[in-house]
Amino acid sequence: MIIPPAHRTETVREYYFSVKNREIAALNAERASRGEKPVINLGIGSPDGTPPREALETLSALAVRDGVHGYQSYMGTPELRQAYADWYRRYYGVTLDPATEIQPLTGSKEGILLSCLTFLNEGDGVLVPDPGYPTYTSASLLSGARVIKYDLKEENGWYPDFEALERMDLRGVKMMWTNYPGMPTGARASRELYARLVDFATRHKILIINDNPYSFIRNREPLSILSIPGAKACCLEMNSLSKAHNMAGWRLGLIAGEAAAVREVLKVKSQMDSGIFRPLQLAAVEALKAGPEWFDALNAEYRRRAVVAGEILDTLGAVYDPDSAGLFLFGRVDVAPEGGKTPGEVVSDRVLYGAGVFLTPGFIFGRNGENYIRISLCAPVPVLEEALERCKLLINNK
Repeated sequence: MIIPPAHRTETVREYYFSVKNREIAALNAERASRGEKPVINLGIGSPDGTPPREALETLSALAVRDGVHGYQSYMGTPELRQAYADWYRRYYGVTLDPATEIQPLTGSKEGILLSCLTFLNEGDGVLVPDPGYPTYTSASLLSGARVIKYDLKEENGWYPDFEALERMDLRGVKMMWTNYPGMPTGARASRELYARLVDFATRHKILIINDNPYSFIRNREPLSILSIPGAKACCLEMNSLSKAHNMAGWRLGLIAGEAAAVREVLKVKSQMDSGIFRPLQLAAVEALKAGPEWFDALNAEYRRRAVVAGEILDTLGAVYDPDSAGLFLFGRVDVAPEGGKTPGEVVSDRVLYGAGVFLTPGFIFGRNGENYIRISLCAPVPVLEEALERCKLLINNK
């Protein structure tokens, strides 16, 4: 390079799945040369289903029209903001002003970095869950903040230990990331948990940003932290259509909360893009009208998949919660570390290289995930069944 990169890039590495997918592509080339089937990738949670029919029809009809291909409002169309507000009122019991308390995003992952850039100064403290979504850490580091991990442990239901939080040195802590149903753990939220988080944030003057994309997946009672009295004063919530509507590649999400905070996010976002393609926004409006029958059918399929995914974990000797929510099962393995690799990484590598099945090692989510592997439910039952047979063959041939 003619110049060195910015120092901030030294704080992060390339995203794990970006690196792993290249490795899997190389493995597939080798397997093809030997006449073997490709690796079954059960790593990332990218829904493989089709979005609601009404959304597809709207996108198809509008995308060919004149006059829809220019820059769009940074705030999103009024129709989309109203649809998000209706969705929150209908399913979460939360009233949001569509004009001031909702900001559409190009997926909620964008919102993670936007939130860090909006609210964090260099050296500010950020509470990040361990285990948790790696982007909470990387986005915080890219903003120059101090990452302070807080423990989530299986024996505590993957909930924060509030007594431990109170004992921490919280001076300079400005923000806290939360995520329920949890990724990778699958732990569900409760009103009691959200109430304790709101109380904690209020007393310590910390902004909580709750990442809520899994609330409809294998979960009968979707909850929003914004439903707790007083939450808007100390919480923002991100959500998206990626998981609940099979629209991950469409990049449609939102951040919601107090008008003043949402306005600050818009201030930063308006420097970064020029709005979302109008037909996508109006197609999202149709998707958000989906009734309970949509989610019932979606979850019936995920429950069928979870049964086979559970059999894979059983075959590998992993202990997991079959009652968890979300797009994954998170299994604890009982093997020794090996060659500098964590137990989860040992099992993941054995299955990848020995059976041609990729399961995510839990270390990428933090120290508390080192003894775990994660399996995605974003593959049809026949694919999961083939992965199961490969794993059985691996175990039986030991």
